[in-house]
Amino acid sequence: MFNTKDILETIHMISDEHLDIRTVTMGISLLDCADSDIDKTCEKVYKKITTKAKDLVSVCNEIEREYGIPIINKRISVTPIAMVVASSGGDPVKIAKTLQRCADEVGVNFIGGYSALVQKGFSAGDRELIESIPEALSVTNNICASVNIGSSKAGINLDAVALMGKIIRQSAELTADRNCIGPAKLVVLCNAPEDNPFMAGAFHGVGEPDCVINVGVSGPGVVKTALEKVRELDITAVAELIKKTAFKITRMGQLVAQEASRRLGVPFGIVDLSLAPTPAIGDSVAHILEEIDLSQCGSAGTTAALALLNDAVKKGGVMASSRVGGLSGAFIPVTEDAGMIAAATNGTLSIEKLEAMTAVCSVGLDMIVIPGDTPADVISAIIADEAAIGMANFKTTAARLIPAIGKKVGDTLSFGGLLGEGPVMPVSTASPLKFISRGGHIPAPLQSLKN
Repeated sequence: MFNTKDILETIHMISDEHLDIRTVTMGISLLDCADSDIDKTCEKVYKKITTKAKDLVSVCNEIEREYGIPIINKRISVTPIAMVVASSGGDPVKIAKTLQRCADEVGVNFIGGYSALVQKGFSAGDRELIESIPEALSVTNNICASVNIGSSKAGINLDAVALMGKIIRQSAELTADRNCIGPAKLVVLCNAPEDNPFMAGAFHGVGEPDCVINVGVSGPGVVKTALEKVRELDITAVAELIKKTAFKITRMGQLVAQEASRRLGVPFGIVDLSLAPTPAIGDSVAHILEEIDLSQCGSAGTTAALALLNDAVKKGGVMASSRVGGLSGAFIPVTEDAGMIAAATNGTLSIEKLEAMTAVCSVGLDMIVIPGDTPADVISAIIADEAAIGMANFKTTAARLIPAIGKKVGDTLSFGGLLGEGPVMPVSTASPLKFISRGGHIPAPLQSLKN
């Protein structure tokens, strides 16, 4: 039951506090599309996606109109394409171009799943897929790629880590004329979840149904506004308030997910209640942390405040829905968060502090712009550090690093729209080449032996 106060409160959250459904993502299995002929595979992929998702955008628009809830993105995630390539062989870029045709046909913002899972090693199709990523991202506009290079059960594939440093550089170079947009659509993960609706790391896991609806909710502005009203509270009460606010946000997400599921005739999967910021003023995770009385995001105390925020968001969401999944917590991308941009620009927020923060947040080093001359081995080493945090702590971590070709520390790289803009951040220039070149596997931690 909703009373008048609840309804008015929700309207206020939407109109004044940037509350929205960040994405409704339809996950589609492509396992039954695999064929020994890659051209036939492409035909099957196109037919299945355009059939399953033909009403996705229109249904989301209907729900948006009827309930007055903004649904910012409509997306699709698919089976990791490396698995499909393993059966068909041939040039994986053909499938990337087919996915782009699908995105154009059904009108979605992104299709995620141009992906490979190589945490334990390379199987058929994996290396071919990974080596094709720079070209695939340069010839498409709406396709996102991801590679899972480690897990708490398998350890870290250092050969894959070394390869991804080179792939990220190549992707930046191939799209240098478009502000290096390629690596902005590429993420390297440890412990990648199979049901994540957020890009660029979304893919449809093999344990998922044939087709499913996952929803990602976002409300940093709502949390910040709630905290503005109670500045005299102690930190325990702050955590309690964030929990209650996350509960309300998650209930709205579940309503939209259930409606989309019913109208599309597709099972409801999960609600991901990650606080996903945008460059808009008032929609910043960094500003939430500053509302907890940090002088600026990146100062001493930031990691502790972020840990409190992330934990409270998860607890509130789990109270509101038995289907919380994906990442669920707080994103800390630099280019997509006005507070993070400001802190990085004035030097309060460094890449080393961001790495510490990733030990307690949802994802990792997200949308970090680095100097264009950063060597591939340095990129690989940053990925390895981030993966080690995820592996040791049994959590998802990721790195979405963007070498800004032709730019140096202090310059700005701008993407516009949701991806925003960010300062080029300094990274250590000491070479990790010998370490990265060793190859092999970093073993899983002892606590992985839980069977």
